Amino acid sequence: MMRQAGRYLPEYLKVRERLSFLDLCRDVDAAAEVSLQPFRRFEPDGVIFFSDILVPAEAMGLAVTFGDGGPTIPSPVRSASDVTRLRRFDPAERIGFTGAILARLRREVAGRATVLGFCGAPWTLASYMVEGGGSKSFAIIKAMMRRDPATLRCLLELCADVAADVLSFQIASGAEAVQLFDTWAGELSPADYREWALPALQRAVGGIRRQGAPVLLYVNGCAAILEDMAASGADVLSIDWRLPLSQARRRAPGKALQGNLDPAVLLGTPEETARQTRDLVVETGGRAHVVNLGHGVLPSSRLDCVEAFFAAAREPVADAAARPQPVGTRP
Repeated sequence: MMRQAGRYLPEYLKVRERLSFLDLCRDVDAAAEVSLQPFRRFEPDGVIFFSDILVPAEAMGLAVTFGDGGPTIPSPVRSASDVTRLRRFDPAERIGFTGAILARLRREVAGRATVLGFCGAPWTLASYMVEGGGSKSFAIIKAMMRRDPATLRCLLELCADVAADVLSFQIASGAEAVQLFDTWAGELSPADYREWALPALQRAVGGIRRQGAPVLLYVNGCAAILEDMAASGADVLSIDWRLPLSQARRRAPGKALQGNLDPAVLLGTPEETARQTRDLVVETGGRAHVVNLGHGVLPSSRLDCVEAFFAAAREPVADAAARPQPVGTRP
């Protein structure tokens, strides 16, 4: 599940009682432990290493703090001179702990699951840097896009090169597949996505030294830009729950897909979770699909629903298809 290690697990909360979020990201032993907690409970096919997409931003020269409201950058990027103060860096030197975590996971998992690395995509990294944190309107970066396009392009290119360096380091350290999270790109119009986010994304994907590792791309709110995502160079497109999986198949033929289950399903009952997971499996039509949530697992998710999700996802496709389907289920 996306963001496997998180606040929905009681054992994770015990670790957080003694470590702040950023300290946990930097502590190899603790980060490896919380990465493995969901694997021990549910035995998923993938183990996602514990980190945050703003760890590279800190290494680039920005102060990052984390509170109850999420990440904050106290001195955001607002001018060309702010961009020149940022730097491309050697991940082995500046964030070597991320490689150590991945290497530890690769040894611990020992082939029983795929070890996954990740990084923020250029547009999303730049959005946090310019806005100073999350945003509802993204008015500041969109104003920069129109009033100071040269500065924004420079920032996006730098973020693309950093993302490529970071993911290449993760692969060299033990990640068998890597994910680019472009959480905020869905806030752009299709035309703006093609002009601003996509070129930087293509630069990032093209710069990854893959060593055979597939690249996955996630965009929250992807319905309007799915075809453009397919042109990114990513091998797998991870989609949210707002787009029918069968429609995504038609619009991105030949692409493997991931996700599509509404995370809120895990707030309900195990029976409903199992039913909706089976529906998702049936709708894949036997084609390449990583059964997953359409966004991060919610902190209030019920553990019995999480268990039902994994159990239903493991059922043979023929068994899932044979179960009675509710009226209106898409073929």
